[in-house]
Amino acid sequence: MSKLKCAVIGAGYLGKFHAEKYASLRDCELVAVVDINIEAARTVAEKHGTQAMDDYHALLGNIDAVSVVVPTSSHHKVARDFLNAGCHVLVEKPITVTVEEADELIALAKERNVILQVGHLERFNPAVRGLEGLEEKPLFIESHRLSPFNPRANDVSVVLDLMIHDIDIILALVDSEVEKIDASGTAVLTQGTDIANARITFKNGCVANVTASRISMKMERKMRMFRPSSYISVDFQNRVLVKHKTGEKEMFPGIPEIVTEESVYESGDALLEEIKHFIHCIKTGANPLVPGEAGRKALATAIAITRFLKHG
Repeated sequence: MSKLKCAVIGAGYLGKFHAEKYASLRDCELVAVVDINIEAARTVAEKHGTQAMDDYHALLGNIDAVSVVVPTSSHHKVARDFLNAGCHVLVEKPITVTVEEADELIALAKERNVILQVGHLERFNPAVRGLEGLEEKPLFIESHRLSPFNPRANDVSVVLDLMIHDIDIILALVDSEVEKIDASGTAVLTQGTDIANARITFKNGCVANVTASRISMKMERKMRMFRPSSYISVDFQNRVLVKHKTGEKEMFPGIPEIVTEESVYESGDALLEEIKHFIHCIKTGANPLVPGEAGRKALATAIAITRFLKHG
């Protein structure tokens, strides 16, 4: 198969890394980097020997795949234009601003028979991939995603910036409809919510307690889940997966032993794996790990939490 013609729309902090990954792949040709700030686009494009543009419309109908790495408010418009043109789209998270916009993109991708993948990068963390295939559903989940302040992503609240990573993973693990949400949070440094906690109750009885902060003094990204016969902890930052489960022997009379299994994964390149997966799905027709529907579910839950924070 000939090389896929690819482009990156948005040459900001994350966009430059998308461009780097496409340029490194043998089966991709990075044909353009686009940004309304032409100097930003040129800086990234020159590094990878491709063209810089300040308007993506000339690419419509002329490329195979695109990463949409623009501000969230523009996700819907840019992704819609490329999907309409029959182009495969990898759009950064959150998928769109509203659920209605997400629904339109999902329907459009189906109509045009193209891939719509959402950039929930944490799904490609090897420690998270280690959770795949677990048969028992969790009964209780607790997650903490804490980061020092960074001005880069303050166009959205901490729920849509950080918490949505854990929301997406939890929704995939629990695989049940949300029944009830309680949440609290506050603004500290920005006009939006900077620290938040949400308690999500699912129809199957599982409860998830989710905390996110972008004003912490340290970085921590951990999730713990309790299942009928096991306890599992995931350290996203250090790529460590620990499983504690009941064994066949007895620790005390009538009390089973606890067997611990720890997996420490090598440092990988989650973004490269995400983009390679995107290209694989385009070439094989496979369903993406994080399709538009998954992005929509995470967005809908994040919006519900945000509304609760505002109105109670």
